[in-house]
Amino acid sequence: MGLFDRLSRVVRANVNDLVSKAEDPEKVLEQAVIDMQEDLVQLRQAVARAIATQKRTEQQYNKNQSEANTWQQRAQLALSKGDENLAREALVRKKSFADTAATLKAQLDQQSKNVSTLKRSLIALESKISEAKTKKDMLRARANAAKAQKQLQDSVNNLSTNSAMGAFERMEDKVMQLEAESESAAELGGSGIEQQFAQLEASSGVDDELAAMKAQLSGASPKQEALPAAEESDTSPNDSVIDAELDELRSQLDR
Repeated sequence: MGLFDRLSRVVRANVNDLVSKAEDPEKVLEQAVIDMQEDLVQLRQAVARAIATQKRTEQQYNKNQSEANTWQQRAQLALSKGDENLAREALVRKKSFADTAATLKAQLDQQSKNVSTLKRSLIALESKISEAKTKKDMLRARANAAKAQKQLQDSVNNLSTNSAMGAFERMEDKVMQLEAESESAAELGGSGIEQQFAQLEASSGVDDELAAMKAQLSGASPKQEALPAAEESDTSPNDSVIDAELDELRSQLDR
């Protein structure tokens, strides 16, 4: 294969590729319908010309046939008058017109067939154009829907999905961290005086139940031991009040 053949093939391939990419379905279909309508106009003109030619041929045929009939009658008239030569001349004229009429009749028959064929072609082309228009509207609607779908898909693809999901994951981790910190703060807050009293009350209940069980085993009534007295120390007036309240609580427990 020569260099020029290869180069020609490459050029034609590139041109075809460019044409294929440049083709817009809607525009191509519209142009196809326009071309078909132009063909329809030309076919209508051809049908009109064929019909006009047929009519002219028909007129000529009728005229020659009429002349042939006229000279036939003249030949009979001349022969009836005894003028044989004139009758012969009339028959010669009659034959000339009759031959012409026969030729025109053959042309007229052929033209009639041609006109019928052209009319059928015209009807078929009109039907194809109507079908093409319907199909064009349908394909245009499908093409528009496909374009809209493609634009939507491109928009979705252009979204930074990974980045967005990463942001959600980071925020989820942050929320979990805040929840953990909140639980830790609640646990730390619960270790104050209220929690200490709760633990004390819980342990007192266990001790009481244990003392009751011991009493049942030994057969004696349970007694609560007195709390040891607080060690003497230098106290303030507020401490004395608190000590008095503690003594009162001890006496109530003893009772």
